[in-house]
Amino acid sequence: MACSAVVQDQSSHVRSISLPSRSHPFALRVEEELHKLRTCVVSSSLTSQEMCNGLRRLRDLYDCTEELVRLPYNQQALCHPHQKEWLEQELDGSIKVLDLCGTLREKLVTMREHVQDLQLALRRRDTSTESKLHAYIRSGKQAQKDIKNCFRSWKQISNKSSSSTAVDKDSDSSIVVRLLMEEREITISLLRFISSFFSVSRPKAKASRWSLVSKALQKRKVASEDKHKETSDMGNEDFSLYVSVSYDCISCKDVDDEKVLKAQDQLETLKAKMEDLETELECLYRRLIQNRVSLLNIPSL
Repeated sequence: MACSAVVQDQSSHVRSISLPSRSHPFALRVEEELHKLRTCVVSSSLTSQEMCNGLRRLRDLYDCTEELVRLPYNQQALCHPHQKEWLEQELDGSIKVLDLCGTLREKLVTMREHVQDLQLALRRRDTSTESKLHAYIRSGKQAQKDIKNCFRSWKQISNKSSSSTAVDKDSDSSIVVRLLMEEREITISLLRFISSFFSVSRPKAKASRWSLVSKALQKRKVASEDKHKETSDMGNEDFSLYVSVSYDCISCKDVDDEKVLKAQDQLETLKAKMEDLETELECLYRRLIQNRVSLLNIPSL
C-alpha cells in the first residue's frame, strides 16, 4: 500500500517532523487514503474480496494516522485544554468500535463452525442435516441482533460527540481531530457492509434436508438484497458463489455423490470467505487497540 510506503520512508521526512499538520506528508497521505476509502464505502455493494481489501487499506490508514498523532507538534497541539473533551469522547468511541469489530469477528467464527457442522452432516447424509441448517440460521439471526445493538451503542456515542464537539478548520490540532473523526466514520461504514454477511432467513415451506440447504442460502441472498439500502449486500457476483445447487439438482428423490459434492463446494466457498474476513477483522482489531493506546499516551490524559 502507498500508505505503508510513507510509514517506511519516515526517516526521509525527519526535517519536517515539527511542521504543522496541514503541511506534513502524513496528513496529506491520510487525506488521500480517506478519499479512496470513501469511494469504496459509497458503492451500492461490495464483494467479500472488496471488503477484505477495504479492511487492509483501513489498517494502513490507521498506521498513518498513528504516526500523525505521534508527531511532537501534534502531541503538543492535542494537549491543549480545548481538545480534552474531544479526546475523552474519542476514547469512548474507540471502545465502541473495538466492541463492534470484535463482535463481527466472533459471530463470523460461530457461523463458520455451523457451516462446518452442516458440511459434515451433508457428507454423512444423515438426519441431522436439517437441524444443523436451522442452527446455522439461528446463529445468523442472533448475530444480527447483537451487531445491531453494537451499532446502536456506537450511534449514541457518535451523536453525543457530534453535538458537543466543534471543529475549528483553521486550527492545526483540529485538522488532526477532523481526520481521526472521518477515519472513525469510514471504519463504521465498512463494518456496516460486513454486517450484511449475517442476513439469514429461515425457509418458510417445509422441504427436504437437501433442498433446505439450497433454499436457506437463496433466502440469505434475498434478505441481503432487501437490506441493500440500509447495510448493503456483498454483491450479486459474490453471493452467487454462496447459493447451493438448486432444488432440481438436490432433492430427496434424486441425491447422488456428485450433487452432494456441489453443495459441499458451495459451503466450502462460503467458509473460506468467512475465514478471510475473520483474519482481516482480527488484524484491524489489533490496529484499533494500538490507535487507542496512542490516544491514551497523549500527555493531557
